[in-house]
Amino acid sequence: MEKLTKIECNDISKTFIQKGKVEVPVIKDVNLAVHENEFLVILGPGQCGKSTLLRIIAGLEVPDKGFVTMPDGPIVGPGPDRGLVFQGYMLFAWETVFGNVEMGLKLRKVPKAERREITMYYINMVGLTGFENHYPHELSGGMKQRVGIARAYANSPSVMLMDEPFGQLDAQTRMFMQQEITRIWEQEKRTILFVTNNIDEALFLGDRIILMEGKLPGTIKEEFIVDMPRPREHTDMALLHMREVIADRTELVL
Repeated sequence: MEKLTKIECNDISKTFIQKGKVEVPVIKDVNLAVHENEFLVILGPGQCGKSTLLRIIAGLEVPDKGFVTMPDGPIVGPGPDRGLVFQGYMLFAWETVFGNVEMGLKLRKVPKAERREITMYYINMVGLTGFENHYPHELSGGMKQRVGIARAYANSPSVMLMDEPFGQLDAQTRMFMQQEITRIWEQEKRTILFVTNNIDEALFLGDRIILMEGKLPGTIKEEFIVDMPRPREHTDMALLHMREVIADRTELVL
């Protein structure tokens, strides 16, 4: 069966101007098709343009050349069809877990009873039932990121964009959150674009890995299909073999 294209990047290039005059090419001639309900991982070291590419897809940056399209047309700015989860927790300190998760629904003027039902559904989905009245300062890092994930899902986007969401977590919590995001994705099938600089994370999560060049301007270096059943184990021999192959083709440190 032919896979439906959810996002298509066509010849995307982006240059930033620093200090008013120095041009820094960040992305050059990126072409990428993302399939519906696919878990796509964009992998690369720091300063390779992967986050800029994600921000262009989010509509937060405008490419200098090329365009991004979704089934409804070209992306010209942020929209409710794309949910965002960043490395920083980006929570409202003055709002409870419930208040943070319902924020988008509230701004869209969803009726109160419906808003509460949706909010509690996603709080439960990320495993935070019982913490809905807690404030961000009362939560661990992993719990804060779960709030961010629930808030993004609550707006019912068809695409989830995740920019190194587990980068600030300790190793044990990070592995737990990888298992959690896999569980949530399998429960609530959406298209996910996940940016990381961690090879093990990419292999554990992705259906497909897009490896970026380790220098600017960012270009796509290679693509890897991770055709392995879930749940996966980091110690699986097939994963370890692919890990070595990817490591040989990148500047990323294991």
